[in-house]
Amino acid sequence: MNQVFKALADPTRRMILDLLRVKDRSAGEIAEHFEMSKPSVSNHLNILKNAELVLVEKRGQFMIYSLNTTVFQDVIQWLMEVRDRSED
Repeated sequence: MNQVFKALADPTRRMILDLLRVKDRSAGEIAEHFEMSKPSVSNHLNILKNAELVLVEKRGQFMIYSLNTTVFQDVIQWLMEVRDRSED
């Protein structure tokens, strides 16, 4: 869970997640939306992948990134449990 929150703490990574919320994209398509080097975008994608917030699938010569909604559901469930405990 710590990796998830660390990944979500960065605004660039949150923007990447917003892009993937609309549709699955290749690393190149994601990089087009940022004024930073492709290796920097790749680093952000690796952090999201390690936190299991994104899934990666090889399609031909491209790596396609998509949201892993299961992890978001787990985070929401954890937050709801924390809220419920604080109300007791």
